[in-house]
Amino acid sequence: MSTFGSTPGSEHVSEKRPEPHGSDGGTRDVIVGIDLGTTNSLVAVCDEAGPRVLVDDDGEALVPSVVRFDAGAVEVGRSARDRAVEFPLQTVYSAKRLMGRGARELAALTAQLAYRVVEGPRGNAVIDVAAAGGGARTVTPEEVGAHVLTRLRAIAEARLGHPVRRAVVTVPAYFDDAQRQATRDAGRIAGLDVVRMVNEPTAASLAYGLGRLAKASVPRAAGAPERIAVYDFGGGTFDVSLLEILDGDSAGGADATTGDLFQVLATAGDTALGGDDIDRAIIDLVTNEIRRDYGAALEFPPTAQQALRRFAESAKIALSERDTTTLEVSLGDERVYRRTLTRVEFEKLARPFVERTIECCRRALNDASASVGSLDRVILVGGSTRMPIVRAAVAAFFEREPYVALDPDQVVALGAAVQGAIIAGTRVDLLLFDVVPLSLGIETVGGAMAKLIVRNSTIPMRAKEMFSTSVDGQTNVKIHVVQGEREMVSQCRSLGTFELRGIPPMPAGIPQIEVELLVDQNGVLDVSAVERRSGRRATIQVVPSYGLTQSEVDRIERDSFAHAREDMHAHRIVDLRVNAALDLKWIGAALDRVRSRLNTAVVGQVEARMQELAGFIRAADVNAATVDADAFYRAKDALDRASMPVHERAITESLRGQEKAEG
Repeated sequence: MSTFGSTPGSEHVSEKRPEPHGSDGGTRDVIVGIDLGTTNSLVAVCDEAGPRVLVDDDGEALVPSVVRFDAGAVEVGRSARDRAVEFPLQTVYSAKRLMGRGARELAALTAQLAYRVVEGPRGNAVIDVAAAGGGARTVTPEEVGAHVLTRLRAIAEARLGHPVRRAVVTVPAYFDDAQRQATRDAGRIAGLDVVRMVNEPTAASLAYGLGRLAKASVPRAAGAPERIAVYDFGGGTFDVSLLEILDGDSAGGADATTGDLFQVLATAGDTALGGDDIDRAIIDLVTNEIRRDYGAALEFPPTAQQALRRFAESAKIALSERDTTTLEVSLGDERVYRRTLTRVEFEKLARPFVERTIECCRRALNDASASVGSLDRVILVGGSTRMPIVRAAVAAFFEREPYVALDPDQVVALGAAVQGAIIAGTRVDLLLFDVVPLSLGIETVGGAMAKLIVRNSTIPMRAKEMFSTSVDGQTNVKIHVVQGEREMVSQCRSLGTFELRGIPPMPAGIPQIEVELLVDQNGVLDVSAVERRSGRRATIQVVPSYGLTQSEVDRIERDSFAHAREDMHAHRIVDLRVNAALDLKWIGAALDRVRSRLNTAVVGQVEARMQELAGFIRAADVNAATVDADAFYRAKDALDRASMPVHERAITESLRGQEKAEG
């Protein structure tokens, strides 16, 4: 397929809020907010009194995201976590890091887990859960997430006293389409209608109405928007988002149409960076020292791995509050490993991970064209932000003390509940706009990427562009949807393909194929294509088998800058080569028809220009990098100008032939 005419046209899609409704005809069908976390999960609700976290029968808000599969029974939460050492192969933790991912890309992570992860039928990661009494079966990470969601749903129904059917579920801002789809699947398995997925840092900004808090505490010029950085460091992922909040008063009053506007300016993050990695650093320290003292060949069975994981997590929490903690591991045969770990040593282990989060913050500021000084507030979210080294690093980078009045473990769930209230109609004083983390487009002839939606575009978002065929009589067109920042498809990530079939056979370049990309409010991508002359249509909701690794995300962003010049050159050469070939075909055909009735000088000039342009095409086929794009363009333009008499004569004769036929 080749580009036909216009450039991409993008439009913002306004969001319609449904009217409040309920199954009983009068009671509002509440929409709960759920933070499905790597380490812990929560459920919250928001009503006229504001948002609140719902607790279980023991008065606990946090539900550990741990599930044990045992002889047909399933245990969720604290009971599963506390007995993980007894059931190391049946107890699944940190499943969020596996959702929407491929088994091969997770090899480094899964080697560190106590349970077994294997490759599923589509290459996705599935968990081999050893059943009691021998044998094995597999469960998907989505099933694990569904069990946690089912537990949260039960807590909500017990506290609210009525069934809960709908939920807003939060996801890391850098979750890609596959990971978002996996989250939605988990909700569906749990019997929940996930009416919206909201990025975790964005949800945090909605909690407690940050816009109103800021108006009371941060002096700004009248009508000036507030700028907030949300730093979200959880158990398995890291995100940072920069938001701009314009209060409703500045827009003419807070009502159903002019509430506080939450606009995400930029987001950056790492879906494979969290407190789990710091736990792993402690585990590596301990296991390396044990092997040094008791033998390099010493193995750690799944039982020991589960024990070490809990041990490392406890040490991390202790060193966030104290200067030292004692590490003690029984190795059997009266062998005991014991040592004191200081906060200084711990922070040395944690520093590389904290520095990676700060690098993401730097990238987000650059993407938003913002400076540290332009921010009004920095919000901390996620349990890992309780570590003093994290708070010190954030304060140093943003040149201000972070805002820590909100409970970092609860703020995301509370914000999700606020968004649920907005959708249900309980809250009409807030509006939320999020962003696409990576650019989206389709492949064109020659392997170039046509970007229709660029990264950090506000969602929901719709973009359209017109394309055409590159071969005469082409009746089917394959549309390849890609994601990334490079100009050539070979350096981007494939999301999916589909075919538009049944196009009437026409000369190349004549069909008008309109391709539309729509990213909905959940960040899920739908692609459609229609041939406008025939009305033939095809659509796809992109559901790739698994998502990007963090190294791929890093490479996409890094390479987009490092190779920007050569990528633009390659893309330009591809476009010139495709369009030049079509010019040679059409001009050559017209010249053959009217050659005998043209001045020989005109014919000679056109043929010379055609030969020159054909030489550039041959050179591009051999090595596009060596072709002078400006000279190529000048040769094409020269042929276009030289061939004008050919087209004029061909049109004239065509009209005369039509007149004779009509006469």
